[in-house]
Amino acid sequence: MLLKTFAQLFKRPKSKASAWDAAGAGKRLTYWQPENSAINSLLGNHLETLRSRSRDMVRKNPYASNIIETLVSNTIGTGIKPQSKAKNAEFRKAVQALWLRWSDEADSHGVHDFYGLQASICRSMIEGGECFVRFRVRRAEDGLSVPLQLQALESEHLDTSVNRILTTGNMVRNGIEFNKLGQREAYYLFREHPGEKLLVSNGESVRIPASEVLHIYKPLRPGQIRGEPWLSRVLLKLYELDQYDDAELVRKKTAAMFAGFITRLDPEANMMGEGAANEQGMALAGLEPGTMQLLEPGEDVKFSNPSDVGANYEAFMRQQLRAIAVGMGITYEQLTGDLTNVNYSSIRAGLIEFRRRCATLQHHVMVFQFCRPVWNRWIELALLSGALPSQDKDTSIKDVKWIPQGFDWVDPLKDQQAQQMAVRNGFKSRSEVISELGYDAEEIDQEIAADNQRADDAGFVLDSDPRHTTPPKKRGF
Repeated sequence: MLLKTFAQLFKRPKSKASAWDAAGAGKRLTYWQPENSAINSLLGNHLETLRSRSRDMVRKNPYASNIIETLVSNTIGTGIKPQSKAKNAEFRKAVQALWLRWSDEADSHGVHDFYGLQASICRSMIEGGECFVRFRVRRAEDGLSVPLQLQALESEHLDTSVNRILTTGNMVRNGIEFNKLGQREAYYLFREHPGEKLLVSNGESVRIPASEVLHIYKPLRPGQIRGEPWLSRVLLKLYELDQYDDAELVRKKTAAMFAGFITRLDPEANMMGEGAANEQGMALAGLEPGTMQLLEPGEDVKFSNPSDVGANYEAFMRQQLRAIAVGMGITYEQLTGDLTNVNYSSIRAGLIEFRRRCATLQHHVMVFQFCRPVWNRWIELALLSGALPSQDKDTSIKDVKWIPQGFDWVDPLKDQQAQQMAVRNGFKSRSEVISELGYDAEEIDQEIAADNQRADDAGFVLDSDPRHTTPPKKRGF
């Protein structure tokens, strides 16, 4: 008894249980060792590897490629178009006409219009984590409607090897120069892509003022200065699932190659359908459609019956693809194109959440980081070059509303009826409804007025014209 008491006195006390299970130190958490470094340090160490694997997966894996295309097509579509909100109607009309001409000249490489650049920049941002756009101010003799072009640069153009403190007190981190207030002062960019085999500039980077560069990326944490590839969270699962699917395909292909197996008592005799030996001493046996073959005594044929992929193959693949779809913020149906188990309500519920995420990307990233700075620079150069009349006293010349392409629903009739009720009940304006469809309300009104005038001049009475089909007391939207 005394010995037991003595042992209890010197026994190590039990560790106090944590208030959270995830903060404990049990056997279940032994191998969970999270990284505590800052987000910029993590990206500095692993961004190049993540980016290269992301690009490789997009090139080779159909699901990864479809993810990128789905996000870009729903976010950008035919383009996020500007609608000038300047108070002067004549100036506003001139702005829209000039922008329409310049949008075809926006790309410095001449392969996209402005809206094609949006899609290319969005795709590069999702695949590589970020994209850079450099303003290129041109000369008057270049013949542009507005002396401005845009040059899209992939994330590899940033010289991340530049990390130092300058004599001015500015700090350069991962090729980005910050002043003492933490504001961006400049970017160190390579003249050519560092992956090019022939480098004219010998791999030298140049300092470009931050006012001439747009950095397009989606920051996930406060203070994050670089963007991470969007596929990062599903890259490993995509890679291993692709290997598993290929292994199943090869197994089925190998099993299917064996049509049958022939057994015989005399190993030296020619078997059924066997031809003469070739120069290498090999004799091949084959069967043709409709062949009837008599077997020699002692010969037997057993046809191959390869096993299927298994009852769990489809369910396993579906579950893994659902996890990938969740990780990327898209629906399983969008990822795979499989619509066998959906109905109108379920697919609409999934699309509502997905399109809300697309709207977030449109306004928080593409519009704020790319479209608005381009519009402001474009307006300034249009006024300086004389392409637009001067508006010294008008402070609204840069006011603009960006209108994304509208989303189409499975049942447009119900949506049209809902929009009509919202306008009649005063919950929405007619202009807002038109904007949600991706059109400019002023352009629509002008087209309707022109159509009505043309119909009146020709003496047409169309059943689509409410002026003729709606009684005067009931006229309205």
